Amino acid sequence: MIKKRKVNTQSKANYSTNKLFNFSKMDLDKVYKELNTEVNGLSKEEVEKRAEIYGLNELAHEKPSPWYIQLLKAFINPFILVLIALAIVSLITDVILVSPAEKNFTTVAVITIMVTLSGLLQFFQEFKSGKAAQQLKALVKTTAAICRKESGVKEINMADIVPGDIVYLAAGDMIPADVRIISSKDLFISQSSLTGESEPVEKYSTLKNDTKDLTVTDLDNICLLGTNIISGSATAVVIATGNNTYLGSMALTLVGTKTQTSFEKGVNSVSALLIKFMLIMVPVVFLINGITKGDWLEALIFAISIAVGLTPEMLPMIVTTNLAKGAVVMAKHKTVVKKLDAIQNFGAMDVLCTDKTGTLTCDKIVVERHLNIHGEEDLRVLRHGYLNSFYQTGLRNLMDVAILEHGVTNGFDKLEKDYIKVDEIPFDFSRRRMSVVLKNHEGKRQLITKGAVEEMLESCSYAEYKGNVVELTDKIKTKVLNMVEKLNNDGMRVIAVAQKNNIPDENNFSVKDENDMVLMGYIGFLDPPKDSAAAAIKALHNNGVAVKILTGDNDSVTKKICSEVGLEVSNVVLGTELDDMSDEKLSSLVDTTNVFAKLSPLQKSRIIKILQDKGHTVGYMGDGINDAAALRQSDVGISVDTAVDIAKESADIILLEKSLMVLEEGVIEGRKIFGNIIKYIKMTASSNLGNVFSVLVASAFLPFLPMLPIHLLLQNLFYDISQISIPWDTMDKEYLRKPKKWNADDIGRFMIFIGPISSIFDITTFLVMWFVFKANAPEMQSLFQSGWFIEGLLSQTLVVHMIRTKKIPFVQSRATTPVLLLTSLIMIAGICIPFTAFGASVGLQALPLSYFPWLVGILLSYCIVTQFVKIWYIKKFNSWL
Repeated sequence: MIKKRKVNTQSKANYSTNKLFNFSKMDLDKVYKELNTEVNGLSKEEVEKRAEIYGLNELAHEKPSPWYIQLLKAFINPFILVLIALAIVSLITDVILVSPAEKNFTTVAVITIMVTLSGLLQFFQEFKSGKAAQQLKALVKTTAAICRKESGVKEINMADIVPGDIVYLAAGDMIPADVRIISSKDLFISQSSLTGESEPVEKYSTLKNDTKDLTVTDLDNICLLGTNIISGSATAVVIATGNNTYLGSMALTLVGTKTQTSFEKGVNSVSALLIKFMLIMVPVVFLINGITKGDWLEALIFAISIAVGLTPEMLPMIVTTNLAKGAVVMAKHKTVVKKLDAIQNFGAMDVLCTDKTGTLTCDKIVVERHLNIHGEEDLRVLRHGYLNSFYQTGLRNLMDVAILEHGVTNGFDKLEKDYIKVDEIPFDFSRRRMSVVLKNHEGKRQLITKGAVEEMLESCSYAEYKGNVVELTDKIKTKVLNMVEKLNNDGMRVIAVAQKNNIPDENNFSVKDENDMVLMGYIGFLDPPKDSAAAAIKALHNNGVAVKILTGDNDSVTKKICSEVGLEVSNVVLGTELDDMSDEKLSSLVDTTNVFAKLSPLQKSRIIKILQDKGHTVGYMGDGINDAAALRQSDVGISVDTAVDIAKESADIILLEKSLMVLEEGVIEGRKIFGNIIKYIKMTASSNLGNVFSVLVASAFLPFLPMLPIHLLLQNLFYDISQISIPWDTMDKEYLRKPKKWNADDIGRFMIFIGPISSIFDITTFLVMWFVFKANAPEMQSLFQSGWFIEGLLSQTLVVHMIRTKKIPFVQSRATTPVLLLTSLIMIAGICIPFTAFGASVGLQALPLSYFPWLVGILLSYCIVTQFVKIWYIKKFNSWL
């Protein structure tokens, strides 16, 4: 039985790498012996044993928390914890420490209702979101053709593969594990997801290159999990599965706690601010009422109610509802949200870092130029390139596909009947060219070769120059290289085309025949920009989002593409330059540089970290394994549904189409969500602060409590209910033009300037109730409290419309129907409560009709003053929401 060596997480990567090197050097007989397997595969019994030892062939990923842990976490946030503490204190003072006849569960019940509603709604939304993400991941199923003794070759789920399995591979297959090749035919592998290199590499059954400088991806006879077959076929034996693979060792390093995002930092800073303010004000209220009224227990209960009033207890519910609604809206824009918090970060994002390929470009190479040595368009060059690509049977890369497509548009598809292929000399990455030998109906033979310019110049002795075949001199070589450099600067990849007519009359040709050739010209290729790229970049720019390209591609091609889509390239920094650059130096140029080329995965993460340290909210979009670290480092990681598993695991948001236009829609939606969240915080914090000031003034001078604890709690609960509709409100267009970030200082300033306005009119109400309606003695406190209850609730509710926009409410900007309807219902309910039996049961009483003209005047004056203060505030601080 094969033995499994135990290794810890830190040594996992080294162990995996050493294991691969060892297997690459073994002959096949020793490989079979080491893995205890055979050419026809493992038996069913052996498969079951190994499945128990190694588990499923899956990479490490962050498992979702059990539902009960998610439920517990939903109730663990600063606001809910404060309310739970207050409920416990209220339970002690209102229930445990009093006689049976005086027991009062009302305060405890109201606080418990608030906590339960807030926590449960957050739990349900987070739970639903997590399930949706799991369902998305479950859609991606990968199988592999495995040979086993009893069943023969059969497609099975990739997760069921074990070490020692014999796997059959063909073009288009994913490599299902780390494997050692047994046999192969023209096998070319794309390792771009591991290395970032777009060029495929050829793999063999033997180790052809055994130098000390080899990396794991350089091993000729080893294929790694996470790579895929471009062309050819192979049979291989599985060396390692799951977390024991090379890719698995990388995955283990990525599983863990993600960097705290700007959203989380913002919520924490706001929470800290409000809790600090509560800790200051509540003892003051307690002392004033205890000293002036003499009843310290009643003063404590009243102070608890004030604490509840100062706590925006519905914030978790409002935030979650906003984010959940945003997730639904973004789904309609072909965007799946894995983590709700990420939606707000989308709106706060002011820098988007993204790769070039597939975002700015179509990820599809096309023939842009086909030139002779003089730089003139020449169909003969394209014709010979077409014949070479058409008749080759090895790897057809994207350039071959482009040549064939372009050749068909020029009618070259009819050439097939004029030629017969004699032989071919396959492409390899050491000589970087390939050749075919063709014969026409007259028996004339021709060798046609295409490949990298430098290597082609070494094989050519002649050139077609000024209509003649002449010797390829240094002067002509210089002319050729200058032309190629010009094409490279235009963003093109270039290959050379050559031919030779004087070839032997035989059927077998080799590399030695690629000499004394005639250079004809070159073909230039371009990965063109998407039609929507320029418009999308302009839209992001207009919305205050800077786009930075972080790519592994070369700088010339990247600069050209950027210029075509309107992305001005002020400076380009290469990965080699970053290696010797200090963080201080990088920080000084990261804002003014928008293109970073030839980067490694760690360099991408480093750039994002530097941007974050400078106060930016950074998004990153990527879909490869080499993007996973950058996705985790960013404030909002964005990937696509076709991405590799690690990229999707690391991302917060998954796009169903890789387009920048989708990102712009997400940015706008994120800003709407942030605007509605900040509305609630500023509305609630400022109005509650105003109430506390009013309570302080009233407590200092009144011979009775200005409002009973239950009145404060009811008023707060009614107000919170009116706020539930905020997620369905709109934002002014002007607000959506720039990124929005949390600013605890701004919220504190807003509270201080806007909150006390309501206190002015609360005190006016006190004076009216005291002098006009003679509610100036303890026996008249119910009338006083009822008058303030209605005025306080209505002013708090009306301020929703005053604060939700920097414009004139109802005239220049009107709330949505849900907001209008719910705030109206709450105001009607507030007016009616003192006239009901429920109102009487909580100490309220009916008010005389003469009270209401005073109420209308006070509320109208409050709205007018608030509007004037708003105008002054915006002019003074250049901000509102």
